[in-house]
Amino acid sequence: MEHLIPQEWFAELSQIVLLLITIISLGALGKGADLMVEGAAGMAYRFGLPKVIVGATIISLGTTSPEFAVSVMAAWSGEPGLALGNAVGSIIADTGLIFGIGCFMTVLPADRTVLTRQGWIQFGAAALLAIIVYGAYAIQGEQAAIGRPVGVLFLILLAAYIVVSIRWSRETGSSTGSEIDPPITESDPDGHASAGEAKPFKLSLFVVIGLVLVIFASHVLICAVTVLAERWGVPQVVIAGSLVALGTSLPELVIGLTSILKGHKELLVGNIIGADILNVLFVIGGSSVAADLPVLEAGSAHPDIFLKLHIPAMLLILILFRVFIFSAVRRGHFQRWQGIPLLLVYIAFVVLPFVLGH
Repeated sequence: MEHLIPQEWFAELSQIVLLLITIISLGALGKGADLMVEGAAGMAYRFGLPKVIVGATIISLGTTSPEFAVSVMAAWSGEPGLALGNAVGSIIADTGLIFGIGCFMTVLPADRTVLTRQGWIQFGAAALLAIIVYGAYAIQGEQAAIGRPVGVLFLILLAAYIVVSIRWSRETGSSTGSEIDPPITESDPDGHASAGEAKPFKLSLFVVIGLVLVIFASHVLICAVTVLAERWGVPQVVIAGSLVALGTSLPELVIGLTSILKGHKELLVGNIIGADILNVLFVIGGSSVAADLPVLEAGSAHPDIFLKLHIPAMLLILILFRVFIFSAVRRGHFQRWQGIPLLLVYIAFVVLPFVLGH
């Protein structure tokens, strides 16, 4: 899988062609993840799984698949800066950009059960990552890395999170909210067909095709942005935290905006929380099992940018989100103005490296 397409093919291409390839790859990632989400969500409805599993685990697993594919492929391909930066950058994009936009657009409901359970896991997973990263740097210095033991720990915690989420959903039952309509895959002449009505084989095919598309597009994307990063002298972790992280977060953005337009606002909240958890436990866990993820980027003008910008930005945006959750739970909904600080932190995170000269 490391050599699906030779890196040398991209080295001879012009910057315009590389940018075009990047845009097409990002679109393919979004489409592949969309197929996976529709297939997985359709299977959930076919077998009567509770809404909390669909929103906070199944849909999040689907929308996080681009981050997972990009990061694992980057680790295997010897580009660990992309792997670690993309995962953390995606958390910042999910919470700051996507939730920020959704919150500013409309009044989002605050589900006490999800926000007080999965919400604390979201914050705890990010805090654990920060402790491990800074602890490794304090002990190992320039050789600090997130290794396979940490990856295995994260994957074990991921399995525990899924099991606990299933148990919680059974305990709360219908109290988590009303069931959502099945996602639309294709319509009959009257426009009534849905993923929930499709056959399991067809839904499984959606998942397989989406997965293949995501893996292939992620490989192409890594090759293109790596060449561009080398030509522009931009650290891989900066590119990962902005362009690639935003691109691989497109599924969450599409799902979030669609859920608002269709009147299912609670999906956005659950999906963002689930995606943040999975970016730590699933994406970084899987990537660090594939290869050690160095904390410092060797050869970069600012090798410690992950320590000084990415982790602090992630913690700041999640602390803000946690504060907003406290007030939202009491009111029963988030306030629209709360989306503005989250958006500002995301914008600062993207712009700051360029203002400081990378």
